[in-house]
Amino acid sequence: MEEAAEPAGIAQLLQAQRVLQRYLDKTVVWVRVRWSIFVVLLLLFAARVYIKQGFFVVSYGLGIYMLNLFINFLSPAVDPDTEETSLPMKESTEYRPFTRKLPEFKFWWSGARATAVALGMTFIPFFDLPVYWPILLAYFILLLVLTMKDRVKHMIKHKYVPFNFGKQTYGELSKVKVPGGEKNDK
Repeated sequence: MEEAAEPAGIAQLLQAQRVLQRYLDKTVVWVRVRWSIFVVLLLLFAARVYIKQGFFVVSYGLGIYMLNLFINFLSPAVDPDTEETSLPMKESTEYRPFTRKLPEFKFWWSGARATAVALGMTFIPFFDLPVYWPILLAYFILLLVLTMKDRVKHMIKHKYVPFNFGKQTYGELSKVKVPGGEKNDK
């Protein structure tokens, strides 16, 4: 039997998707570079909105989407309110690292894609809807404060911190004694 050949457009799309995934996989270890790219995209978007004095609905939509991503980034993968054994409650329990509902890489990639799409939308006049922007800003700030207040209460209630501040160190290497009574000066 002969296999059905894929149309040329689908084959090219799959090839482009593989190339993109290969480059994305290479960026996993470059955390600062990735987030720098994201900040540059956000600054380009903000500059475009400021210069055009419009696209406030697009900005509001991007803000709500980013808030949703951030809330999922701060949330544990398994909600302790529904699952009793998801987070350690006593020091005598087994250590389990904090697992997020939305991992850092997916948070970055989703945010970068959304910002790039929003930036692209600022070049299409159809999306520049006339609105009174102070109302959108006030509603966004209210939504931000209320959702973050609930998230912080949840963190305090279940005693977890969703941030990792690097590997814990226990002292300098030069203070370690080596056999023979000499100190290691490296």
